[in-house]
Amino acid sequence: MGFEAFRERMVAAGLPELAISVFGRQYAQLEAGETGLVAESELEPVESLPELATLSEELAEHGGEALSRCVMIKLNGGLGTSMGLERAKALLLVKGELSFLDVIARHALGADVRLVLMNSFSTQTDSLAALEAYEELGQRRLDFVQHRVPKVAVSDLEPIEWPANRALEWNPPGHGDLYAALQTSGILDLLLDEGRDLAFVSNADNLGASVDLRLLGFLASEGIPMLMEVAARTAVDRKGGHLARSPGGGLMLREAAQCPPGDEASFQDIERHRFFNTNNVWLNLRQLRERLTELDGVLELPLIRNEKPVDPRLPDSPRAFQLETAMGSAIALLDGAAAIRVPRSRFAPVKTTDDLLAVRSDANVLTDDYRVKPDPRRRGKPVVVELDPRFYAHVDQLDARFRSGPPSLLDCMRFAVEGDVAFGRDVRVEGHTRVRNGSDRQLDVADGAVLSGDVTLD
Repeated sequence: MGFEAFRERMVAAGLPELAISVFGRQYAQLEAGETGLVAESELEPVESLPELATLSEELAEHGGEALSRCVMIKLNGGLGTSMGLERAKALLLVKGELSFLDVIARHALGADVRLVLMNSFSTQTDSLAALEAYEELGQRRLDFVQHRVPKVAVSDLEPIEWPANRALEWNPPGHGDLYAALQTSGILDLLLDEGRDLAFVSNADNLGASVDLRLLGFLASEGIPMLMEVAARTAVDRKGGHLARSPGGGLMLREAAQCPPGDEASFQDIERHRFFNTNNVWLNLRQLRERLTELDGVLELPLIRNEKPVDPRLPDSPRAFQLETAMGSAIALLDGAAAIRVPRSRFAPVKTTDDLLAVRSDANVLTDDYRVKPDPRRRGKPVVVELDPRFYAHVDQLDARFRSGPPSLLDCMRFAVEGDVAFGRDVRVEGHTRVRNGSDRQLDVADGAVLSGDVTLD
């Protein structure tokens, strides 16, 4: 049957022709045996980049002048299912009584920029309802919905069938779908008609991402189509994607799913590949539309092929390919695109309950302009949290064991918990601390306890 079966399914689901064309290109690559893998021999490391810290205050002035042209786009498609959530992840409380969306809305108001959400079918209704509390956003708030694509059966490359839950026959196509969804939703044309031709795009769960006037000024004054924010890789980033150069010298992005077997050592070498993509991206929307027009709307982003069980909760369910693309990989396709090194404080994602506890704690502060970053007394050093996934992987498990809120981690560099431990009120953790409970029952840490070093409970 080939692609025609997929086309029929996508047409029946009401997907626009452009989204079908994009998926058709990816499916043709899959059918031809392409894996999307990028060998180490096909790229070179990036030795140096300009840095945010060295940009002049004059650029900040240019950014201020360009603020009326700026829109802040938040990628808000995630449900946070890995943390046991069933609603939009952005509704999760992260600092006191404020959710991700609360922080995002307040930052947009303070920065005086239009806010746009790229939602998924699963997050749109709840997210827009939550933003109704911010009447001040008025006409400065928009949203559009990313597309969805069929999963492909590994066995025969046909549309996978899963009658037990038809929704699992589909997958989101990755944040690379931004470019197609901006077009099919009409948002790209609408923003340009308003004179908003500069965009800052970032993940909704990255509370370090903010509108920076120097970066905005750099984008506006240099006339570049795309500016990617990257940060220095550390040991905790070894398994994440990295920036590289193609043999021709252009910038490119290699994600973990694109690393071939046998290249893992070089992929994880943080001395060789020194920079990772924060997924904070600045775009000149006018240049983007011109480029998309030249390409009939299809930006040919590199394929990312993920193989997973059709039902992630059933490891033995049939295997499916999920075809995805990465937003940042457009850096290799837009002539003149650039990257800039930024401090780690602009990258504060919440992917796990480990991250959530760290962000909720006093090791991170909420600034007056609604950004989350390490407390100044930590001198930019993030706290590392490692909680036993058997007892803390889901948010309800975390909340049940930290009933009085997170412990103080202001003076902590690394906090690890092994076993089932419930923490009391006003607990303080210092230095490098590991708390162990080797028993088969839950044990408590008392109110007001001060923990440091190796702590074994009995």
